[in-house]
Amino acid sequence: MYLVPSILTIAGSDSGGGAGIQADLKTITVLGGYGLSVITALTAQNTRTVAGIEAPSPEFVALQMKTVLTDIPVAAAKTGMLFSAPIIRAVAPFLERKNFPLVVDPVCVAQSGARLLEEDAVTAMVERIFPVADLLTPNIPEAELFTGLSIRGPEDICKAAEKLLEMGPRAVLLKGGHLDSLAATDWFASLDQKPLPLIQPRVQTQSLHGTGCTLSAAIAAFLGQGLDLLSAVRKAQQYLNLGLRSAFPLGGGAGPVNHLAPLFKERARRQVLEDLAQAGARLAARPELARLVPEGGMNLALAVPYADAPDEVAAFSGRITATRRGAILVSGCPEFGASPQLAKVLLAARRHNPEALCVLNLRLDDDLPEALERAGLVAVSFDRAEEPGYLKERDGGPLEWGTYEALARHPEPAAVDAVCDGGEFAKEPMARLFAEDMEDLLHKLGLLLTELGR
Repeated sequence: MYLVPSILTIAGSDSGGGAGIQADLKTITVLGGYGLSVITALTAQNTRTVAGIEAPSPEFVALQMKTVLTDIPVAAAKTGMLFSAPIIRAVAPFLERKNFPLVVDPVCVAQSGARLLEEDAVTAMVERIFPVADLLTPNIPEAELFTGLSIRGPEDICKAAEKLLEMGPRAVLLKGGHLDSLAATDWFASLDQKPLPLIQPRVQTQSLHGTGCTLSAAIAAFLGQGLDLLSAVRKAQQYLNLGLRSAFPLGGGAGPVNHLAPLFKERARRQVLEDLAQAGARLAARPELARLVPEGGMNLALAVPYADAPDEVAAFSGRITATRRGAILVSGCPEFGASPQLAKVLLAARRHNPEALCVLNLRLDDDLPEALERAGLVAVSFDRAEEPGYLKERDGGPLEWGTYEALARHPEPAAVDAVCDGGEFAKEPMARLFAEDMEDLLHKLGLLLTELGR
C-alpha cells in the first residue's frame, strides 16, 4: 500500500517557478502527494514575460509518459501546457488507457500574455484530450476560445459549460476570476449537474501567476487522496485562496501565489502557543486589570497568520479571572480550539481586517467607552435586539453577526480597535479589544488601563 499518493503532472516548465511544472510539484507536495512529471515544454520565463519556448520532441514526451506509467502507480493526474498538436497526439494514447482521474487545464496564454498553445493544437486538444478528462478547468478567455462564445455573465457561463460538456469531459469547472465581480466565482457543471456557483472571497493582489496551474494541481492531489470531484474542487479553491491571501512580492511583474502557505500556518502554531503563554503571565502581573475582568471570566485568543477556521485560533483552556483582592488568575493552558466563541468573533473581525490576529474580552461598564476614546482607541457597538432571529439558536451566532455588522457600518473597519456589546437578559455586557499581534494588544490595553486609572 502506498501511503503517499503519486500525482502526475504533464505540463511545461516555468523557469520563474510560479507556474507550470514548478507550481504543480510544490502544490502536490504541500498537499501530501508525491509529484511525478512529464515535461512538454521549456520556457524562459519570469514574472514579467515569456522570453522563449523550446519543446522536446513528441517522441521524448511519449518516452517520459511510458517510463513513468510502467513503473509507478498514478493516483491522479493533470495536464497543463501541452503546447503543440504533435505533443498532444503523443500523450493522448496513454491518457486514453488511464485508470486514474484526470484534470485538464487547457493552458493557452500565460499571465504575461504570451501564447502557450499553438494554433493547430486547439483542434487536437478538443479531439484527443477533452474526451478523456474527468474535469476540464478553463478560465473565461479559454472557454471563449474553445466554444466561440462571448462570456459576460452567469447566463453565458451556463451556455459555455453546456457546450464544453458536449466536447466530452465528464465535468467542467469554468473559472470566473476574469469576470468583474465582488467575489471570485467558479462554476462547476457535469452531465447530471447544472452549473453550480462555488464562491470564494476575491483577493486583491498582483500575485496571480500560476493560479490555474495551482488550482488544477490541487484538485488532482485531492482526487488522488480519494475525495469525490466536487469535494476536491472545493478544497482546492480554499488552498488557492489561502495562497493568494498570503502571497509575497516577487519580481517586477505578476508574482506567484504562496504555495507553501499551509506549511507556514502549521509552523506558526507552536509560536502562537508560546506567545499566548507569555501574554498570560504579563496579564497576571497587572492587578489593575481586575476591574476589566467580566463576571463570567476573561479570555485571550491568538490566531495563526491567515487563520480562517476556529481550530486555527488558540486561547486559554480555562479562563482569566480576578479574586476579591484583585489578583489575576490565568487558568488552564493555551490550546487551539479552547474558546470557539471568541475564535468566531476574531474570524468575523478578520473578514473586515485581515491584520487582526488577537482579541481580549473586557467587562463593559459605564466608564469604558469614554476611556477607550481618551486612549485614542476607536470603538464601535452593536445592539443584540437587531440580531436576525435565525441566529439565536446558533452557538456564537449573535457575536459573529454583531462583530461583523458593527465593523461593516464603520467607514474604516481596519481602524477599529474594539467592539462593544451591550448584552441582554442573562448576557453580560462586554467589549472585545482587537489587535494585530500580542504586543499591539498589550500596548492598547496599557493605554486603556492608564486612562481608567486617572
